[in-house]
Amino acid sequence: MLQMRPGCECCDKDLPPDTPDARICTFECTFCADCTDHVLKGACPNCGGELVARPRRPLEKLAKYPASTERIVKPAGCGKTI
Repeated sequence: MLQMRPGCECCDKDLPPDTPDARICTFECTFCADCTDHVLKGACPNCGGELVARPRRPLEKLAKYPASTERIVKPAGCGKTI
């Protein structure tokens, strides 16, 4: 099951579970659409994998299967693409 992390690893923007702005790689590294498009150019800075839209969990499932509260943020941001 996806962790659905709560924020962008680059800029720490909030990414609630119902947002269409979250992007993830196959390791669930999480970024906002702005950082993905303008800074990372669609590639995960951690693994080099493709960043795609994170699926949204139906609201009625969030009570039983809540999103993660663990925030992962790069202290220096993401800088330029790899």
